Amino acid sequence: MKKWAVVISAVGLAFAVSGCSSDYVMATKDGRMILTDGKPQVDDDTGLVSYTDAQGNEMQIKP
Repeated sequence: MKKWAVVISAVGLAFAVSGCSSDYVMATKDGRMILTDGKPQVDDDTGLVSYTDAQGNEMQIKP
């Protein structure tokens, strides 16, 4: 019984950690730290980095 509790706890912890790992922090050249929701993407057309900020707004910055 104790072995099953450990296995179930480990699986639950793995799911909890993987669900929370989608935030990124970008450091800009001017020293700002930007928290993003999900991985930032480089826009091939404009060359800008596109990201969604913590409030859900779509933003772009020059790399």
